[in-house]
Amino acid sequence: MARSATKLASKAAAKISLHLRIDFGAGRSIGPGKIRLLELINETGSISAAGRALEMSYRQAWLLVDELNRMFDKPVVSAQTGGGGGGGTVVTETGNDIVRLYREMERRTHASSMAENRALARLLAPLPAK
Repeated sequence: MARSATKLASKAAAKISLHLRIDFGAGRSIGPGKIRLLELINETGSISAAGRALEMSYRQAWLLVDELNRMFDKPVVSAQTGGGGGGGTVVTETGNDIVRLYREMERRTHASSMAENRALARLLAPLPAK
């Protein structure tokens, strides 16, 4: 392979992103969107704020949280009452475990597929000139 083609393949491989989706069957799955929603709920303490950050309605964010809570044996997200701000939402220990395990699986998957990513990048057609 020509040196410039190798260089282009390396640049393309560096830009490859891998997205992990785990299907548990019976319509139950987790992927980058639900995991990011949990991370943002952790950061903001609010389903509404997390939804806004992902450019989704409160209803859509709430439905995803409800789906997660029904999917797992223990709650993933729970409401917290009281306080000057009127409470909020917390990601439970189970929810934090899910995020941690997912991110570790994602990291390992990405690390173990680097050679294949580079091989796929070498097979890409060149981008059209700007």
